[in-house]
Amino acid sequence: MLEARIIPVTAFQQNCSLVWDSETRLAAVIDPGGDLDSILAAVDEAGVTLDKILLTHGHLDHAAATADLAEQRKLPIVGPQREDAFWIDGMAAAARQWGFPPARAFTPDRWLENGDVVDLGNLRFEVRHCPGHTPGHVIFFEPQSRVAFVGDVLFAGSIGRTDFPRGDHGTLIRSIRENLFPLGDDVRFVPGHGPMSTFGDERQSNPYVADRLCR
Repeated sequence: MLEARIIPVTAFQQNCSLVWDSETRLAAVIDPGGDLDSILAAVDEAGVTLDKILLTHGHLDHAAATADLAEQRKLPIVGPQREDAFWIDGMAAAARQWGFPPARAFTPDRWLENGDVVDLGNLRFEVRHCPGHTPGHVIFFEPQSRVAFVGDVLFAGSIGRTDFPRGDHGTLIRSIRENLFPLGDDVRFVPGHGPMSTFGDERQSNPYVADRLCR
């Protein structure tokens, strides 16, 4: 069974998630954007064994601590889709630009594609490629628990920005409508920022992607 804890990190308070299989106690960190000490404290508190790092996309605030965490705990980096390589390659410059602590570029051990599966103990996360916010953005869906980790694709009452390089508003809307919503109205999702919601709630009331706006 999936267990999870959301860890707000950095001054931006973006959502980093610690997820684990309750049977094997194997765990993954999704989107380690910073505050590595806080992330590792949560790992110790949960009493789990880190197995891998999962990345939804290559933006600094969701990946800045990736290289350090992978190096310290000898962990493979899984994701995002390879079209986000240019964001990862520019990690150090982005950290300087945005006033973040120093951050290092890295090369994922596994790039992901739409339809891939990532195993974690007895859990199997389904991968959906959801470009628009970034070209290589992916989301992770755990079908047994009906929970998705969607990064900056969709938020409670909003959607991801598309004014960064290679962002595209129309592509993002299609990603949400065609790759997220068909997973089911009951699916709860953890966004990259802010509170959880469900796809059903966003289909009803989200001012960007509600059904009434997209017919």
